[in-house]
Amino acid sequence: MKKIITLGGSNSKHSINKKLAEYTGDLIENVSVVKIDLNAFEMPMYSIDSENDNGFSDATKSLNEIFDNADGFVISLAEHNGAYTSVFKNTYDWLSRVEAKVWRDKPMILLSTSPGGRGGETVLNIALGQFPRMGAKIVGSLAVPSFNDNFKGGALVDVALKNKIAELVALFEKEI
Repeated sequence: MKKIITLGGSNSKHSINKKLAEYTGDLIENVSVVKIDLNAFEMPMYSIDSENDNGFSDATKSLNEIFDNADGFVISLAEHNGAYTSVFKNTYDWLSRVEAKVWRDKPMILLSTSPGGRGGETVLNIALGQFPRMGAKIVGSLAVPSFNDNFKGGALVDVALKNKIAELVALFEKEI
């Protein structure tokens, strides 16, 4: 059975991006979904000195191994000050040192959301420009605005957004 990783780019205990990634991952049929919580993979702040002095942490090696065994990714990015959250960027930096093609040339649904009307669109655009250089095969993307209005009871309630996610899932299923 194919393994799909879901990951919300935040370390918030109540991450709306984690909820969106997991919701989307659960829509994909005939796969095993591996739900990653960045809190389970604490890594020191990346620096070349830390890498040279200490090598890769157990958390870095463990998460990298999980990525090695993935057949695809559903990533939803939180936006802090118009960019990646510090925890996501740090994790991404460490993983890129172990394997430059962080995303392993595997299919990806790339999402973002926020409580605001733009839904993390700025960080989504950053990732759309950079992730393919790091091995992401992005089959589709979506910024989900006003999360708290559009996601209730564990599901998207806005029909247009729900249909767009379904389209992304259908495209993704053809690629895995």
